[in-house]
Amino acid sequence: MTISQELIDILACPKCKEKVELNEAGDGLVCGACKLVYEIRDGIPVMLAEEAKPLS
Repeated sequence: MTISQELIDILACPKCKEKVELNEAGDGLVCGACKLVYEIRDGIPVMLAEEAKPLS
């Protein structure tokens, strides 16, 4: 399940407030500044810094 580009455009990293982008697999949002990936579960982005994973 994907999320709309409109939603991605208004989301920001909760840690640094920079814009996030959809990753290539479409299952996470990437913050380039913090090098973190926020998982998308059931079409809902989980924008919690403590649940973010390091960008590999």
